[in-house]
Amino acid sequence: MPEQNLETYVMTGSVKVIERFFDLPLNYDDPDGQKIRVFARSLVPLVKAKTPEDEAKLPYLVYLQGGPGFEVELDRCLSIAAVIHNHGYQTLWLDPRGTGLSTPFSADLVSDKTDEEIFQYLKHFRADNIVRDCEAIRKILLGSRLDEDSRKWTILGQSFGGFCALTYLSFHPDGLKEVFITAGIPPLFDSPDPAYRLTERRVLQRNGVYYAKYPADVKRVRDILAFLDTNQVRLPNGGNLSPNRFLQLGINFGMQGGIDTVHQIVFRATNDLALFGKLSYRLLQNIEQMQSLDSNPIYAVLHEAIYCQGHAANWSAERVLKEYPQHSWNHMKNQDATSPVYFFGEMVFPDMLDDYSNLRPLKGAAQLLAEYKDWPPLYDIKQLANNPVEVTAASYFDDMYVDFNAAQDTAAVVKNLVQYISNEHHHSALRKEPQVILNKLFQLSKREYD
Repeated sequence: MPEQNLETYVMTGSVKVIERFFDLPLNYDDPDGQKIRVFARSLVPLVKAKTPEDEAKLPYLVYLQGGPGFEVELDRCLSIAAVIHNHGYQTLWLDPRGTGLSTPFSADLVSDKTDEEIFQYLKHFRADNIVRDCEAIRKILLGSRLDEDSRKWTILGQSFGGFCALTYLSFHPDGLKEVFITAGIPPLFDSPDPAYRLTERRVLQRNGVYYAKYPADVKRVRDILAFLDTNQVRLPNGGNLSPNRFLQLGINFGMQGGIDTVHQIVFRATNDLALFGKLSYRLLQNIEQMQSLDSNPIYAVLHEAIYCQGHAANWSAERVLKEYPQHSWNHMKNQDATSPVYFFGEMVFPDMLDDYSNLRPLKGAAQLLAEYKDWPPLYDIKQLANNPVEVTAASYFDDMYVDFNAAQDTAAVVKNLVQYISNEHHHSALRKEPQVILNKLFQLSKREYD
């Protein structure tokens, strides 16, 4: 498994960057078979590493990205890295397999493949194999060190990265020195159905907050949906802006400032319709840029599979949401005009494979993934109950994406897990307030109590 250093350079702020590629197995059960390339970027604070010897002594903290299906953007990780560096680490930022520079996956890059071939390929892009990639890279970077403790590293998992962290603890705890999790203690379910039912409660609550803050948007949203229902609206890249796709903007409700962002879209759309009788290019471009499934398709086709252990997802959100007709425009358009139509939360639906232009070629493979039931385990409950690695986590009471109560059930299972619990933060707190969140976690990790 050779490592290839692409280049090394120094950024403003005296941060040394080392960019690396690793050729790793697509399928770890067939280590001599097809390889994929995984990209990892090291950030080294030169103020703490003035010599090569100093650099070698700096322990690694590896960041596990949220998602699934999203890469690490360098400009967005620097503020987080700065706080971590102040606590004595160098950091390693992986683009999870299939994202960013790690043999990226998209429909245009597999246009010569059949649905079955794409399905068989994407089966290997869940947390279990992301963790195997991490372990392979750890052994390459640290495996030759003489001291056992120095061959381990620390990980920080945000959101889906926290799911990966518990998979890591389940199957490869010997590689870990310490674990931090933010907004990402996963529910230990075997399918997404119960997860959706739990997060839906918070989605309903956030919709209530939205319409209480912007009561005039009840009519505005209904008018926009009525327009989309009776007019075929194309987005700049050829996607369809259907009523359902418009309601998918509600995924932003769980982020700091997300409710206000959606209101601005609604407000502008209403103005466009009043002035021109149609939606402007600028608005359509804004909506398209807010919805990242065209550029990050793994999220769409594997989001529900991240919960599956021996069960098929079978388009879980579509089935579960039938219990909540307030999200359905087909239902709500026949209700009283004062009845609000609720936006969706973090959910994926089969009609996304029609509405998003770059997902259309993946429709057949996505259906095969939805029907697949032989997903291997993601967690080892017995191992977690005997977990020897210290875990320090931040959990947010109002988290719309990772249900707080389910997280508490999991936390009760995992030995050596301590939490910072807050009702002052949203899911995006690590990015918005890295000093507050990380300094609190590092303080808790000392395990010093009154």
